[in-house]
Amino acid sequence: MLDSSSALLKPSLYTQRDGEPPVLLGGRCECGYVFFPMQTFGCEQCGRTGAALRPMSLRGHGRLRSAATVHMHADEKRPAPFVIGTIALDDGPVIRTLLLDAPPDDQAPGKPVEAVLVPVDSTGEAFDLRFRVVSA
Repeated sequence: MLDSSSALLKPSLYTQRDGEPPVLLGGRCECGYVFFPMQTFGCEQCGRTGAALRPMSLRGHGRLRSAATVHMHADEKRPAPFVIGTIALDDGPVIRTLLLDAPPDDQAPGKPVEAVLVPVDSTGEAFDLRFRVVSA
């Protein structure tokens, strides 16, 4: 849980309001296409730009499409192993993200997942977004 001394690692991508689950900061085009993250360069569906693309809050819930365990990473600051998941958000977009505590038997496609904020530094003051498999 965040408090007044906590900071989000990527506040342009997600936020959290008092005691509520994290919210992803995506967008919606006038044509109805929903995307993440928010951008104004152009809709992938119809090509509209600028004011046609409006911010939209996306719930951090979806279904796991696929997952892969990374056993070795070139960046020494990123200890392996860790799990990357492809998630179809309930609100529309498909994203790739880190999964939290996902044993191999929980990586089956179709499993429900939810967004959580986890501390990512030794002080416990910086938080980043992860997804975890929801237990049935």
